[in-house]
Amino acid sequence: MKLYNTLGNKVEEFIPHNKELVTMYTCGPTVYHYAHIGNLRTYIFEDILEKTLRYIGYPVKRVMNITDVGHMTSDADEGEDKMLKGAKREHKTVWELAEFYTEAFKKDTEKLNIKWPEVVSKATDHISEYIHMIEVLLKKDIAYSSGGNIYFDVSKAQDYYALSGKNPEDLMVGVRDDVEEDIHKRNPADFGLWFTSSKFNDQAMKWDSPWGVGYPGWHIECSCISIAYLGEYLDIHCGGVDNIFPHHTNEIAQSEAYLGHPWCKYWCHGEHLNDSSGKMSKSKGEFLTVSLLEEKGYDPLSYRYFCLKSHYRNQLVFSYDSLSSAQNEYYKLRKRVLNLKSEKDVFQEEGKTYQEKFRQALENDLNTSSALTVVYDVLKSELNDYTKRSLIEEFDQVLSLDLLKENKQEIDEEFEKWILEKIGERKLAKQNKDFAKADQIREELSKKHVQIKDTREGTIFELV
Repeated sequence: MKLYNTLGNKVEEFIPHNKELVTMYTCGPTVYHYAHIGNLRTYIFEDILEKTLRYIGYPVKRVMNITDVGHMTSDADEGEDKMLKGAKREHKTVWELAEFYTEAFKKDTEKLNIKWPEVVSKATDHISEYIHMIEVLLKKDIAYSSGGNIYFDVSKAQDYYALSGKNPEDLMVGVRDDVEEDIHKRNPADFGLWFTSSKFNDQAMKWDSPWGVGYPGWHIECSCISIAYLGEYLDIHCGGVDNIFPHHTNEIAQSEAYLGHPWCKYWCHGEHLNDSSGKMSKSKGEFLTVSLLEEKGYDPLSYRYFCLKSHYRNQLVFSYDSLSSAQNEYYKLRKRVLNLKSEKDVFQEEGKTYQEKFRQALENDLNTSSALTVVYDVLKSELNDYTKRSLIEEFDQVLSLDLLKENKQEIDEEFEKWILEKIGERKLAKQNKDFAKADQIREELSKKHVQIKDTREGTIFELV
C-alpha cells in the first residue's frame, strides 16, 4: 500500500506501527450547520481509505471527533465562535444545535454510504484530558500563561513547519489577513490551549479549570481524543487540505511535546471541491447539501460516483451538468450490473486477474478512477455472469455504490401519470424543434431513475 504523505511531501509505502491494528483518526465536523458537499468529499475519501485498508487485510480502528465546542471562524483563533453564531441564528442553545447537526451529519453519511467510525467522540466529553495535557505542557515550560489564557510556545516545538512547509515570515502580522496581533502572545504563531479571558462576553460553553472558568482552544481536542482512544502512536491522520495549517501543524506540535516522541507517521489530505468561482464553502453562493441535491432529483450515490472518478488529491470542479453526466453513467453502470444473470456457476480462474488489478489501483494511493475502470473491464470481459457478479460484489465493498442493490422504487398511479405527462411534453417540444427542452425533460426523467426509449410505436420507459 502506497500513500501520499503530506509530512515529507511524497508517496510512501505504508508501514503501520502495529500490523495487528491500523489506527486512523479523521477530523470530524463542527456541528453548527449542515455539511456541504465539499466537506463530504473529504469524508468519502477517508471512507475509501479505511475500506481499502480492510480490503487488503488490515484490521482498522478509526476515531472521529465531533466539534461541539466553540470553534473560531478563522483558523488563526480569531473571529466569531461558529457554535455560538449558529445557536443565535436558529434560536437554540449550543447544546441543542450540536445535537441536531450531529444527527444531520450522520444521516448525510448514511446516504453516501460512508461508514460511521468505530469511535465518534464529542469534544465536550474530554475537558479533563485537555486540562491534563495543558498542565503537562506548562510543567515542561512549552506552554505559558498570559493575559488569563494559556498559549503554546511554537518556538519550543521540534520542526514546527515540517508539515506545512511554511516559515515564520509567512506568519508575521500584516503578511496574512488571518493573522492578527495578540498582545498576550510571545510569538505571532503561538496558539491558544485554554481561554479564560474570552473574546465573547456571552460565551455559552465554559468549564472550571486550574486557570479559571473558560474553554479549550480548537486544536487540542483532536490530539487528546486521538491519544485517549488510539494510544501514543497513530498510524494515519486525515482531513482536508485546509486543515494542514494551522490545525494539523498545531496538533503535531502539542502532541509530540506532550508525549516526548514522534506521534503520527502518515498525514493524508483531500483536496477541495470547487465551484466555478473557487473553493466551495457555506458562506458563498448556493449552500450545496446532500438534501438539496436530492431535492433537485440527484441520487446521493451519484455524487459519490462523481467524486470517485477523480483522485482525492486533485481539485474537483462541481457543476450540475457534470453531476448529471455522472448520474447517467452511474445509472447505466448499475443497470449493466443488475442485468447480469444471478444463477450459481463456477468462479473462473481468470477473475483473479481483475482482483489483482483492482487491488493495485487502490494500493496506488487510492486511484479510484482506475478502480472504476476495472469494474467496466470486468463487464466487458468474456467471464461468465456469476464471476462478474462475484467480482463486482467484492469490489463494491470498497466503492460502496450499491451496484447490486435492486431499485426498490415502484411505479404507482400518480408517478406513472407524471411520467406520461413528461413524455407528452417532450414529444411536443420535439415537434416544435425545441430540442433543448426535449433534452431537459429526458434529463429530468433520468434523475427520477426513468429511462426512455423512442420506438416506431412511440416512446417507452422503464425504471433503472
